[in-house]
Amino acid sequence: MNRTLFTAAAAAVALALAGPALAADAVPQNDLLNATLWVSNSVEYKANSESMFQLARIRLDQALADKSWSAIGQTGAENLPPAIIADVDETLFDNGGYESWLVKAGKDYSGKTYDAWTKAMEARAVPGAVDFLKYADSKGVKIFYVTNRDATQEEATRKNAEALGFPMGGNVDTWLMSKEKEDWTSKKGTRRDFVGKEYRVLLLLGDNWGDFSDAYSGSEADRLKDYEANKAHIGHDWIVIANPEYGSFESAPFLGDYKKSADERRRLKIDALPAWKGPAE
Repeated sequence: MNRTLFTAAAAAVALALAGPALAADAVPQNDLLNATLWVSNSVEYKANSESMFQLARIRLDQALADKSWSAIGQTGAENLPPAIIADVDETLFDNGGYESWLVKAGKDYSGKTYDAWTKAMEARAVPGAVDFLKYADSKGVKIFYVTNRDATQEEATRKNAEALGFPMGGNVDTWLMSKEKEDWTSKKGTRRDFVGKEYRVLLLLGDNWGDFSDAYSGSEADRLKDYEANKAHIGHDWIVIANPEYGSFESAPFLGDYKKSADERRRLKIDALPAWKGPAE
């Protein structure tokens, strides 16, 4: 075989062996993919969110007509002015731009990159959120935003919200950020109680169980027990917006132990699935 033919043959063999690697870049793998695709692209997500805010509007009208109505178990609050308490991220703000970046970049959430996202002020409104908030505001209902974004992120968060058309509270500070006061931790009960001292709270809106109850971070059995105890609130004065991307549901199988490796956490999540035994062999 002459040199030219040998060289061509060798090149063909090398190309065949390397073909799969050269054919395309590796596709980033991320557990967020399907959930983020659903939230960012699907009409089903939009329809679900719009439906929940339509329900919220109905419940708001009922609550305004019933002076004994309270979403946080208040008594003697009949003469207090009405308010609602809403979480922000994935309840009113759609952070799909950040979640999509995580998927495409093959990265995991970090406080540093999320802080950069909040400062970029590019969150969109969850479908139906702005119309509902404006309706509540038109009825004289004060809207308190109880978010676990922290006080250093408040200015950017307010600007993002105002640009989207959120009612901003007038002369009342309606943005209650995590760590803004010493006892305002990631558990929101103290902030709900803070609002309840001066307002009758008609509705709670959120996407994570912690937006409604401080008993959100235990085992799956603990969470289910608390859910059952509060089931009468669901769809009545607690309005839950779907968020399959992240939340305490995800960390419950590994009890919030993020010291475990990604593979360990994934294995525990898989183990927690109530799987069918499969077809007979």
